[in-house]
Amino acid sequence: MKKIFLLLPLFLLFSVAAQAQKNAGNTWKTLSKITFKKQYDEFLGFKVDVPVFSKEVQALDAKEITIRGYIIPVEGYKSHKEFVFSAFPYNMCFFCGGAGPETVMEVTALEPIEYTADPVTIRGTLQLNSGDINKLIYSLTDVKLVREEK
Repeated sequence: MKKIFLLLPLFLLFSVAAQAQKNAGNTWKTLSKITFKKQYDEFLGFKVDVPVFSKEVQALDAKEITIRGYIIPVEGYKSHKEFVFSAFPYNMCFFCGGAGPETVMEVTALEPIEYTADPVTIRGTLQLNSGDINKLIYSLTDVKLVREEK
């Protein structure tokens, strides 16, 4: 009986980690719940697509989220602290494979995160953007890499 009680905290720890991993994967699904409307842009002189965020997505604005995806090496970002993060690998992402703009986000990390072609899990504060067409519609700030158990 003592062994069961000793193993219980370990079981709970793995259950919490598994749930966090599942939630990290579901975040992209929630972020995909958007539509677009055409809106005239004074500066450009023509209509552009502006995201309309669902209530579910709006509820995540300025909240800390955990999300799993791929680091996309994009020229022009200053360091491994600033990069684009995607729901899909490089060859399938918004920039290369035709996925939608809701599948990528700008990331600003607290510490450098080394590039890898494998998926990683990160945690940070989500910001929604519907007003600046020069930026992605999602950004994640104060990002930390989530260490995963192997």
